Amino acid sequence: MVELVAKSPCAGLLPMTVGEVTLSEVDLGVLTSVAPFKGQRKAASEALKEAHGMALPAPNRATGREQARAIWFGRDMALLAGPLPDTSLTRTAALTDQSDAWACVTLAGRPAEDVLARLVPVDMRAAHFKRGHTVRTQIMHMNGSITRIGAESFLILAFRAMAATLVHDLKQAMEGVAARG
Repeated sequence: MVELVAKSPCAGLLPMTVGEVTLSEVDLGVLTSVAPFKGQRKAASEALKEAHGMALPAPNRATGREQARAIWFGRDMALLAGPLPDTSLTRTAALTDQSDAWACVTLAGRPAEDVLARLVPVDMRAAHFKRGHTVRTQIMHMNGSITRIGAESFLILAFRAMAATLVHDLKQAMEGVAARG
């Protein structure tokens, strides 16, 4: 009988450093979409705050901290990253496990904004895209989510099936920026 072995989406691909930028896979823990029922956004936000210490984020924002974060993930939806969701949330929101659906990486380094400028049609400079800001956008030719988690670092999520493409595209952009430096 064949034994199956669980692998992370970027197994064997990361970490990598090119120039001053490092790309690393990150394990965010349990990933759960939280979609408040109609008319229940405020109640769902309060339930999330009571259970996990953070409110539902406003559009294009993230709340929480490194081990427990809520990321805006589209209209009337957030992604809870980290903890197993408290069962009390089911009274005000639909919860869906997304843990195996996403490749999660961090891009860090002084020229990380320049790397993203080659791939993303959104202004990622700190003057416009501050810590805690998040966006659902195109990353080259795939859909993804980008959240600024530090002065020079970003959390990037793309569909698991696109992990190798995400790494490839980021590596090419990293090499282009390093060559100009």
